[in-house]
Amino acid sequence: MNFRLSNHAREEMERRGIPQILLDAVLNNPQQVVPEREGKKVYQSQVDFGQGKMFLLRAIVVDDVDPAVVITVYRTSRIEKYWR
Repeated sequence: MNFRLSNHAREEMERRGIPQILLDAVLNNPQQVVPEREGKKVYQSQVDFGQGKMFLLRAIVVDDVDPAVVITVYRTSRIEKYWR
């Protein structure tokens, strides 16, 4: 599937220090795809950002269009809250 980043997603990746390569890995091979409000989906995977601590990298995506649009991206240490 092809993905396009919204301007907001690009800004948040830069602000939050999320490398493009990690986002690409989650989008192309997510550990989970979870339904979200308003027809969006969350592509998410547990990722080590290099500090030895696992984070959940979450990408909010509208995937019923081509190319799919990544609305925003963030990481959280609260894996248990979001993991299904």
